[in-house]
Amino acid sequence: MSTPQPIFDGHNDTLLSIHLDHQDGGALFLNGPTPGHIDLPRARAGGLIGGLYAIYPPAPKDSPESAARFGLKITENGYVTQLKSAVDPDYARVLTDDVITTLHELERNGDGQVQIVRSYDDLVHNLENDVHSIVLHFEDAAAIKADLSNLDAYYANGLRSIGLVWSRPNAFGCGVPFEFPNSPDIGPGLTDAGKALVQACNRLGILIDMAHLNEKGFWDVAEISDAPLVVSHTGVHAICPSTRDLTDAQIDAVGQSNGLIGIMFSPSQLRPDGNPEADVELSVLVDHIEYVANRIGIDHIALGSDFDGAKMPQALSDAAMLPNLIHTLEDRGYGPEPIEKIAYRNWFRVLKETWHAG
Repeated sequence: MSTPQPIFDGHNDTLLSIHLDHQDGGALFLNGPTPGHIDLPRARAGGLIGGLYAIYPPAPKDSPESAARFGLKITENGYVTQLKSAVDPDYARVLTDDVITTLHELERNGDGQVQIVRSYDDLVHNLENDVHSIVLHFEDAAAIKADLSNLDAYYANGLRSIGLVWSRPNAFGCGVPFEFPNSPDIGPGLTDAGKALVQACNRLGILIDMAHLNEKGFWDVAEISDAPLVVSHTGVHAICPSTRDLTDAQIDAVGQSNGLIGIMFSPSQLRPDGNPEADVELSVLVDHIEYVANRIGIDHIALGSDFDGAKMPQALSDAAMLPNLIHTLEDRGYGPEPIEKIAYRNWFRVLKETWHAG
């Protein structure tokens, strides 16, 4: 059997699954199979060398907003959802700290098979030595205090990437509700605290992820940040006009910053009809990749699956199926060098440029 193409994933929610499913300090992740999309054996089978592993504070279980279809209304042309409420920052911090504890247990129990990545050198070492790279990422910065007084401590504990918001407001900005068809230009821009957070991330060398951020917030980051602009998991609005997807102007801004767009796998953010219940062919996912590559160049496109956080296409039902996507790219005419860039080299470049500290 040939060795699969190495792939670095810009976004998954697997850490939360490991924590909430009480997987014995990550033993189930290390040995498989988990009930989710990623465990170490399937990652190796599919070529997944690592990625941005998110900590996302969901609505508390006793909240009506914890229901998967909360506020969803199917319309004649698509769907709308009610904007979720901000989560309590103290709750977000407790959950985040608990998940970080679980992550460190996973690293200890992995006997060198997985590592919390803190530098570009770690990424390269792990690729060369078959160690799975976990980049600690916050999806929704709700655990960060508005005065940023705990940001340095999280950095010291391994934090290297922050999604400013999820699809709800917080102290730093506002995310977009899930709607189709609609513009991402919904709600206000960054707060003063949000602008200060962007500057602090630049200072520390923490990647700023604009996935889920509304358009006004996107342009605020573009104006303030001196790092490459990154959207870890999204799609192309011109193909699938969802609020979660990027307009041509946003795509152009990412390219001009030497940044990166990770195309997500969720059918509802890829299908031209936005149908959240239907499957999607991998050729449509490649349409999104090709659109960005043709518009701003092959150096600015990558993958951001949303494994363990969204419905997956049948042909990418878990990490072991990732070679199916590589084969689809090959069928579309992509050769080894552009495939390597899409699969992992572009993520490595942007992380190297961003992680200037430490």
